[in-house]
Amino acid sequence: MTSTCPSGHESGSDDYCDVCGLPIPAGGGTTTAAPAAPDPAPAAPEPTPAPTTSACPNCQAANPPNALFCEACGYDYTTGSMPRPVTPSVLDLDTPVGTAAADPSADAGDSPAATGPVAPPAESAPSSVAPPLGEAWVAEVWIDPDWYADQESTDPLPSAGVPVVVPLRTTSILVGRTSRSRGIHPDIDLGADNGISRRHCQLTTDGTRWWVEDLGSSNGTYLGSAVGPLPNDPLPAGEKREIGPDDRVYLGAWTRIVIRRAQPGETA
Repeated sequence: MTSTCPSGHESGSDDYCDVCGLPIPAGGGTTTAAPAAPDPAPAAPEPTPAPTTSACPNCQAANPPNALFCEACGYDYTTGSMPRPVTPSVLDLDTPVGTAAADPSADAGDSPAATGPVAPPAESAPSSVAPPLGEAWVAEVWIDPDWYADQESTDPLPSAGVPVVVPLRTTSILVGRTSRSRGIHPDIDLGADNGISRRHCQLTTDGTRWWVEDLGSSNGTYLGSAVGPLPNDPLPAGEKREIGPDDRVYLGAWTRIVIRRAQPGETA
């Protein structure tokens, strides 16, 4: 008489299988083998380290991943374009008596507002060169109390006195506020007026006529006559508007600019 072990072997013994040695249950039945242990779970992959640098799309220079501008070429990550070319600074201005010059290395919001309308531009390597003017022109930079009152600015108004006379020696003049971190060095630096954007507006000429163009400033650029009410509507950004003989350019919290031909000795 034979019996069957749990593994299916036939055995002549009633107690243990002659082939594999497993115990044979009473009656020659079969038993269920214990389930095999599951395979161990695979090890988790090593995490990929976060990048520490990001290549500039323009010059391939390495920059921090969260950089807004390329430290090598000035490429703007936020707009996907290069900064607007800036004409070289060729002005050597004196601050009026009783006023304080703003720090040309400071960006807007880095320090309290100074009390003078114009600060000397910082030295920098220009990205483009505008042709020189054949005829002598100057810009008078005024502190205008009426414009200040109309703007309702919370900044204190500097003492209004004689204007700062700025020689205009090239056909393209950038008006704004100095920012070394962004490579902005305007020809007419109005850093004392916190209402002025870093690249506020551009003045251009053909030698006999002048135009003004707002560069997308925060508070706008206005063109008004020497007589009549102050202007209320800002110029459309990117649109050149001719400056008439009696027109004035208004911008910022208190600044008024008058373009005129230079008098003897004003451009020396």
